[in-house]
Amino acid sequence: MSTTVDVRRIPPYGGFSLKFVALEARRMMRNKRAMVFTLIMPSAFFLLFGTDSSYKTESAGHGNVTAYVMVSMAVYGAMIAATSGGAMVATERALGWSRQLRLTPLNPFAYVAVKVLIAMAMGVVSIVAVFIVGNLVGADLPVGRLLLCGAIGWVCTLVFAAFGLFMGYLLPSENVMQILGPALALLSFAGGLFVPLDNMSEVFATIAKFTPAYGVGVLARSPFGHDGSIALGVINVLAWTAIFVAGSAWRMSKDTQRV
Repeated sequence: MSTTVDVRRIPPYGGFSLKFVALEARRMMRNKRAMVFTLIMPSAFFLLFGTDSSYKTESAGHGNVTAYVMVSMAVYGAMIAATSGGAMVATERALGWSRQLRLTPLNPFAYVAVKVLIAMAMGVVSIVAVFIVGNLVGADLPVGRLLLCGAIGWVCTLVFAAFGLFMGYLLPSENVMQILGPALALLSFAGGLFVPLDNMSEVFATIAKFTPAYGVGVLARSPFGHDGSIALGVINVLAWTAIFVAGSAWRMSKDTQRV
């Protein structure tokens, strides 16, 4: 007498697929709150802090101060968008979706990759929106350098897409963004995104180099000219990204309960 053992086949690439990405993208676009964070709030912050008349005539490296603030606010907006995109996993946990995924052959790293990809797509939309508004109100930076700032800033916000995903597994769904919103503002301030490190005390400037926002800000604004150590910025971004991605995959693999 023979018995047949039903063995689940491991999907290619651990379950990562374009259909999975498209499904997640449609779900994200139906989230009105996420769209407000992505399209409206970053541009509003730039209009509030970066449109002083003196900024348009004051130089900052290869551009003016308005453009400098524009890039900083675009990066901040991308950070919020990427974090909120990743943090959507908290809602999925509350609905029991993560537990269902644990019953499938889906690899945790494939799941993390899809979430991070969608979060970064939201980030690039935020950057483009702020850049359009900035150029309409007097931001001055050569097109090539402007595009480079946007591209570098977008790639670097990978660290915050992973951060949002990691926090989504650690925090309850009902207040995840209420906690992460202020936390991102503090990280941005501490990392020199809102206030240049030259204007900080030596102690705070040293601490800033160990925060996740430091590397993103330094690298995104590097096309303006010297604005910190590029090598240190790269190390900062890579280190924090690795920490958050590993933490997200670990928490996803351990997440077996409905919360």
